[in-house]
Amino acid sequence: MRPIPEGRRPHMIRFLQSKDNRFVKAIFIVIIGAAVVTMVVTLIPGIFQDASVTADTYATVYPHWYSRFTFTGEKISMTRVQELAQQQMERQRLPEQYASLFMPRFMAQAGQQLILQKILLAKATGMGIVATEDDVRSFLKTGQLGEIFFPKGQFVGEDKYKQFVSQNFNMTTGDFEKAVAEDIEIQRLRSLITAGVTVSDQEIRDTYRKQNIKIKFDYAVISQDDLRKQINPTDADLQAFFTKNAARYANAVPEERKISYFAFTADQIPGGAAKATDQEIQAYYQAHQTEYQVPEQARSRHILIKFPSGTSKTDAEAKAKADALLKQIKAGGDFADLAKKNSEDPGSGAQGGELGFAKRGTMVPEFDSAIFTQKIGDVTLIHTQYGYHLIQVEERQTAHNQALSEVKPAIEVTLIRQKESQAEAAYAATLATEAQKNGLAKTAAAHHLEVVTTPSLNPQGIIPGLPDGSQVIAKAFTAKLNGDPQFAQSGEGFAIFQVTGITAAHAPSFADWKPKVANDYAEERLPQLLAEKTKELADKAKAEKDLAKAAKEVGATVKTSDLVGDQGQVPDLGQLGSVAPQLFELNPGDISGPINAQRTGVVAKIDDKVSPTPEEIAKNLDQTRDQIVNQRQEEVFGIFVSNAQDEYKKAKLIAVNAKVAQQAGPGDQPGQ
Repeated sequence: MRPIPEGRRPHMIRFLQSKDNRFVKAIFIVIIGAAVVTMVVTLIPGIFQDASVTADTYATVYPHWYSRFTFTGEKISMTRVQELAQQQMERQRLPEQYASLFMPRFMAQAGQQLILQKILLAKATGMGIVATEDDVRSFLKTGQLGEIFFPKGQFVGEDKYKQFVSQNFNMTTGDFEKAVAEDIEIQRLRSLITAGVTVSDQEIRDTYRKQNIKIKFDYAVISQDDLRKQINPTDADLQAFFTKNAARYANAVPEERKISYFAFTADQIPGGAAKATDQEIQAYYQAHQTEYQVPEQARSRHILIKFPSGTSKTDAEAKAKADALLKQIKAGGDFADLAKKNSEDPGSGAQGGELGFAKRGTMVPEFDSAIFTQKIGDVTLIHTQYGYHLIQVEERQTAHNQALSEVKPAIEVTLIRQKESQAEAAYAATLATEAQKNGLAKTAAAHHLEVVTTPSLNPQGIIPGLPDGSQVIAKAFTAKLNGDPQFAQSGEGFAIFQVTGITAAHAPSFADWKPKVANDYAEERLPQLLAEKTKELADKAKAEKDLAKAAKEVGATVKTSDLVGDQGQVPDLGQLGSVAPQLFELNPGDISGPINAQRTGVVAKIDDKVSPTPEEIAKNLDQTRDQIVNQRQEEVFGIFVSNAQDEYKKAKLIAVNAKVAQQAGPGDQPGQ
């Protein structure tokens, strides 16, 4: 490349060559240097690798671009992500067998939540928002947990505080207080971002009026089920539909397989019933000691006098009643009878106050302390967040292991089942090996068993001769035609089987599939026909100004609604505000246009319309204002959060552990 002549060099270069601009040159050098470094970081991933990233690092969130060079990002641990994912999955109450299937998705969701939390905390810090120790203490004293940590304004003590946090949050108190501080900061950030949200009084009145209008109406209903009777295609119509939708029916008939098998049950295994020796029982007991641990526990009963939740009693009244009951018991009164008549705990009151055994740490701290410290048989009065309790401890057990004599029968049953299962599997493997050499028929005959061949079965088929043939069918659909015999559980033993016929998935003939084609034809035609009929009904009703007459002419059914608001449910329509909000704009006597609900078409005539009075609107002004403001604040903060996420993604300030990204499913990558 030829050099640019002196006279043609850009002004910027001549400017930088000037001897009188050294300070400005230095600034430009810094800017250009930063740009170059940024390009290197962007274009060469990993060149500035954070040495503090470990196998337990899920992701790192950097508060600003230069923190990538100082490695001062906020780490999110894999352990924390797994804990949060597990909590979320438990709240969904998914069956245990699906845990491994859904865990990756819950992990991705938990990771995204924690990444977002770090972004919002960085934004809060950038705006000068900080939660102090005093802020945390004030929250713990006056917030939702105030009654637990500071009952009657008094701190419960360090030991009880640590115990509660550990049992309920699985955290140290330090980590718990840090989490509280972070939550305070995010809430303050939200308040700052949404502080400018306002709403006028007129808008509040209009909103309340619109939300609380109620209408009563007659409505004519046309259902798809009724219209189905009007769809009578000819064979030629169905044949044409079948041909047009050839791709739809290309594999309509699923693959089918014939299975030849013989089966045995546990009582047909040579060698007789399994037994467990004393030595085996002893060995199992020693190897499973943790299963036989009985924790420290106490059996108690109580009488609860509530205050203040759910009652109109004052604290003094509740205490007075509890004191009176305590005097009756100490004077010889029957605890169980008094509990049935006076206890306000619906769960235990009817049972004479009986609570059964409780492990240490499972009750609220005051109750827990009482049942593990007071003398057995004594009755004491304590106060908790639920009210006043008269407690009597009936029995306490120290932590211990169950003796072998207690658990021997259960261990014996377990060992026998294990032996039977192992014997069945071993016998099935032996028969399958033998069948590979001699064939199914000879092997079955040699063991006095019978070979059965099923008709062609699809993957959801049933083998009539087996209590549960699902595992046999599942394996059969992965086996080769006339391949080596295999074995699978059959519900009551095992089956040894071989695939002896395969019919590939294929298109059916029109004759075989005609009923299904007719149903598909009707399902495709029904929405259009319903729309046409509903429009016809609406046009007739408006032209004749008579909904009932128009309904009769088109064969619709007329019904009458209750007086309902936009949240009301109406038969054949659903939630009115979602399906037909336009009805609230009509006046009595007006007839609506066609309304398309799920599998029904509706035309309505308004009979009555009731709007809230000015007094009602004024009475609910503040509540409605809060509702609208909260909704708009959510929208504003949602936009802020979305923009913050986009900003961090574009600036590449979210570094996800590469192994995490590989494990996440498509579309589940955290930070994406």
